[in-house]
Amino acid sequence: MTGPMADLMAWVLAAFRTGVATYGLAFLRVGAIMALLPGFGERMIPARIRLVGAFAITAIVAPAVADRLPALPDGPASYLPLLLTETAVGLTLGFTLRLFIFALEIAGELAAQSGSLAQMFATGGDPAPALSHLLTFAAFGLMLTLGLHVRFVEVIILSYGAIPAGTLPGAGLLADWTIAHVAQAFTLAVGLAAPFVAIGLLYNLALGIVNRALPGLMLSFIGAPLLSGGALLLAAVALPFLMQHWAAAFEGFLTRPFTGVP
Repeated sequence: MTGPMADLMAWVLAAFRTGVATYGLAFLRVGAIMALLPGFGERMIPARIRLVGAFAITAIVAPAVADRLPALPDGPASYLPLLLTETAVGLTLGFTLRLFIFALEIAGELAAQSGSLAQMFATGGDPAPALSHLLTFAAFGLMLTLGLHVRFVEVIILSYGAIPAGTLPGAGLLADWTIAHVAQAFTLAVGLAAPFVAIGLLYNLALGIVNRALPGLMLSFIGAPLLSGGALLLAAVALPFLMQHWAAAFEGFLTRPFTGVP
């Protein structure tokens, strides 16, 4: 076929190929990140809504990184390396961002156990206590208030400079980088739960001393309500400051997310 129709079809095929190379490759990384992204990758959000969100963020990211994406391979067999590397990079970045939510969940577990609130306010069917849910939902609202959801898009765009499309850092370097962020998440979790752990420790020390002095007194009926009430009072006073500390740590990570990645 020759003539204007052939030129039009050639232009359409070229445009389609360029679009697949740009938006398709960008979607591989963005979709993997969105599966674990805090707030946007929650299981409570319907899958269709998450998919639309992934398409929307891809539409933002793809034009910004079009010059960094490789050309679409000629053969279908050449798609597999790109599919594997982009998905692996996206899942790694999404998991790293997700660690800050895991830190809040661990902090809520430690605080609830230390303050005897785990069983009192346990949510039906979900192993996490209500204090963990309170912290995570507060984090979601705080992220939107501080505009951290916009920073997520910036991190995705910057990731193409730190980890170019079609490449994957060495297994050793990637493991060290991931382990370092996991350790940071656990440190953050213990730091957030430290006030509740402290009052739990003081309670048990005082209970042991009083029990030695008055062995016949039923201290559990007196001390347990005091411990739970003190934990609730401490939560009401300390949680705003703890969430500020968490937001500062999260924002600091978003400022330099790829430290240690070539």
